[in-house]
Amino acid sequence: MQFSRRALLGATAAGMMLAACGRQANSGDLNSILDRLSTDILREIPEASTSLAVSEEQAGGRYVDRLSDYSKEGALRLRGIAERALADLQALDRDRLEGQDRVTFDVVSTSMQDSVDAARFEHGGGAQSPYVVTQLTGAYTSVPDFLSSQHAVTNRDQADAYLARLAAYARVLDQETTRIGEDAAAGIIQPNFTISGAVRQLDAFADTAPAQTVLVTSLQARLAEVADIPGADKTAMTQRAEAIVRDEVLPAYRRQIDALNAVLPRATADAGVWRLPNGAELYSTALRAYTTTSMTPEELHQMGLALIAQFTGEMDQIFRAEGMTNGTLNQRISALGRRPDQQFPSTPAGRAALLAMLNQQMAAISARMPEVCGVQAQAALEIKAVPEYIQAGAPGGYYQVAALDGSRPGAYYINLRDPANEWPKFTLPTLTYHEGTPGHHWQLSIQQEAGEMPFIRRALLGFSGFSEGWGLYSEQLADEMGMYANDPFGRVGYLQSMTFRASRLVVDTGIHHMRWTREQAIQSMVQATGDQESNVTTEIERYCVWPGQACSYMAGRQALNRMRDAARQTLGDRFDLRAFHDRVLTNGSTPLTVTEGLVNDWVAELRA
Repeated sequence: MQFSRRALLGATAAGMMLAACGRQANSGDLNSILDRLSTDILREIPEASTSLAVSEEQAGGRYVDRLSDYSKEGALRLRGIAERALADLQALDRDRLEGQDRVTFDVVSTSMQDSVDAARFEHGGGAQSPYVVTQLTGAYTSVPDFLSSQHAVTNRDQADAYLARLAAYARVLDQETTRIGEDAAAGIIQPNFTISGAVRQLDAFADTAPAQTVLVTSLQARLAEVADIPGADKTAMTQRAEAIVRDEVLPAYRRQIDALNAVLPRATADAGVWRLPNGAELYSTALRAYTTTSMTPEELHQMGLALIAQFTGEMDQIFRAEGMTNGTLNQRISALGRRPDQQFPSTPAGRAALLAMLNQQMAAISARMPEVCGVQAQAALEIKAVPEYIQAGAPGGYYQVAALDGSRPGAYYINLRDPANEWPKFTLPTLTYHEGTPGHHWQLSIQQEAGEMPFIRRALLGFSGFSEGWGLYSEQLADEMGMYANDPFGRVGYLQSMTFRASRLVVDTGIHHMRWTREQAIQSMVQATGDQESNVTTEIERYCVWPGQACSYMAGRQALNRMRDAARQTLGDRFDLRAFHDRVLTNGSTPLTVTEGLVNDWVAELRA
């Protein structure tokens, strides 16, 4: 479960012991717990309130000028939220709840239990994100992006709030820097190559002239569009932002760089969390939370190997049908990617052409969604390049959810640092289907638009096994819809993506359970997928600091397929794919065990 910048930190067994008598449950009791929990979360994480565009009342007060507390004290307050919510839920009698109330109870209870379990590992963000600042995680990656893309500047109050948040950014960086030292003192040290990756990105930002940082340029550009602020005031605000960056933010960057460099001599190249205190237990906890299954590392590893064999066999058949028979499968994939007709130049014009193609692909499949879903997503989608200042450590693509009130559309970000070498044309459609429609954008928009669902489920809670499983299932769905009927190499891209996710099962468990080195994992994934080593290296380093998350994609996809196959076998001619998808999607992101129960209930209703 992930509903915040990190899983809720900390929880102890104290306070969880409940009296056996007096247990009760009705919708009012449950809703009261959920309302309080939602407000508690939003109060502690004001960035979430901004992202969702909720009211101050719902957020527990003014939030537009605040950033989260990244200190140990802030973590302890989050710990209290998890403890209280789980205790309140355990005081209810689940058997007296019905319908969606029981589903909600199961979803929220699982989420809070995941937080409690993760919090036993009191470093970083808990079991699911065990290090404070890495090449992938930390305020330096999230806050500039948040301020430039989610904090609106359309009036004076919002502009003043931006400056307040910018001033708070230095405090946030220093809070993380303190925690880096605290964790290192406890023996929690990440791999040396992920420290170096973080330092490179921090250095690049710290060496930028204050006026040229996105923290200043994004404010300046948006102020230019605000009519009711006089020009002199706009200039003063821009100068104030520059001064904050120069005098407060960049010195905090350098302090964080110094802290990471101080730890670096103690770091090793060991890639997995197995080397941490209680590392095996940490990995099992992370796997369980991310996949929402009980599959063991060994089972996931073997699943990955079997699926790699299946998907690579299908790719080989396509290449042979297209007359590409020379060389190994990986050599043929690499040769295809080097063809001029498959490349976008790493130039502004090339990047613009790539984005235009993605928009065309998105429009084509969006028009056909009524064929496979009865309920239609309403939120708009924008396709954007990942900001340059985080390209080095960012994944290839990711999705940013739309604002609940419709004031900001959903956004699919693609990393265009070097498209000529990293994004052959045949690889792009399936990524777009995963991040956009029918993938994350479609699923999360339907979830947000389900007005009868409690706010906490619509907007705050999510389970990677479901959401990433649906994202990968949606790639399969696009293939089943015939999107590659006239594009055999596009289907190679789809199968390569499937192979990539199957390989994730192999390398994630290899790194964290079987004690593989970074280099072993890179070579395994390159060999399995034929992908560029630069792409694979970024991915492998991501898995090193985010244990278990990479397994959620294929574990979730396989679970959804098992549910679909079982329903089809039971219902026969009465099976309706649109209705199956509606049952899965309109209940939002749920643990896969809950999803399966919902599908089984649907099947039973049709058989009654």
